[in-house]
Amino acid sequence: MHELGIAFYIIDMVENLGRQNDLTSVARVKLRLGEVSGVIPSYLQDVWRWAADRTELMRAAELEIESVPAITRCLDCNRTYATVEYGRTCPYCASEKTELIQGQELELDEIEAT
Repeated sequence: MHELGIAFYIIDMVENLGRQNDLTSVARVKLRLGEVSGVIPSYLQDVWRWAADRTELMRAAELEIESVPAITRCLDCNRTYATVEYGRTCPYCASEKTELIQGQELELDEIEAT
């Protein structure tokens, strides 16, 4: 389960930011998580509680996840479409010349200190 490693990575990042900004406690961490990032939100939520409670700064900090839909752009007709629904083939012109333009995000968006 790589979600545990991701949780520790985020916690380390927040702790470093906390030290740089003299924070004493973090109440909430908000992530932007892409639909095709490969991270399962429910797994990340499950391991978050266990991992965050092992640190002084993050004890009881909530994890809020904003889902970012996967969107693909067709390079032939320049239209965009839902990646998960249609995959790599453009539903408008059937071209396979496409590129994912969003949906792989794993970004720290906001930290709420108390």
